[in-house]
Amino acid sequence: MEGMDMLIFNSWHWWTHTGRSQGWDYIRDGPNLVKNMDRLQAYYKGLTTWAKWVDLNVDPTKTKVFFQGISPTQLSVSKEWNAPKKSCSGELEPLSGSSYPAGLPPATNIVNTVLKKMNTPVYLLDITLLSQLRKDAHPSAYSGDHAGNDCSHWCLPGLPDTWNQLLYAALTT
Repeated sequence: MEGMDMLIFNSWHWWTHTGRSQGWDYIRDGPNLVKNMDRLQAYYKGLTTWAKWVDLNVDPTKTKVFFQGISPTQLSVSKEWNAPKKSCSGELEPLSGSSYPAGLPPATNIVNTVLKKMNTPVYLLDITLLSQLRKDAHPSAYSGDHAGNDCSHWCLPGLPDTWNQLLYAALTT
C-alpha cells in the first residue's frame, strides 16, 4: 500500500443478516458457488482472504494496520441478558459489571484466530465487550414515535465516540 500511514478495517455486521435483510444469497468459495453458507464459516473464509491480502500488500515498516473488533447486536436480549425483556427499547442504563451474561459473539474467536496467524502486525481495537455492556446506547431508547426497535446500531454522539477514543489512544502510544 503505497503512501498509506495507516489502514483501519472492520467487519461482521452484515455477515449476520438473513432473510429479507440478507445482502447476498451466494458466496464464492474457490471454484464453488455456495448458497446460504454458514455465516461463521463464510466470515472465517472472508477474513482469511483479507488477512492474506494484508500480508501480501502492506509493508508494516511504513503502514500501521488496525482492525476494529466486533460491533455486537443485541437482538436476543432475553437470552443475552438473562432477563425477561424482549428488546433494547427503553434501556437507559448500561449493564453493570465487567462481563456479558451471554459471553462474546462467536465471531470474536474468528477475528482472534485470523489475526494471530498473520505475518503483518495488526492492532485489534477490541470494542466488543464494552459495546455489549452498553444496552442503553441503541437508538431505540431515543427514537420517540419511531416504529420498531433498532438494537444493532448505536447513537451518535455516544458509544462510537468511545471507539474513536480507543483508536486515538492507540495512535498516540
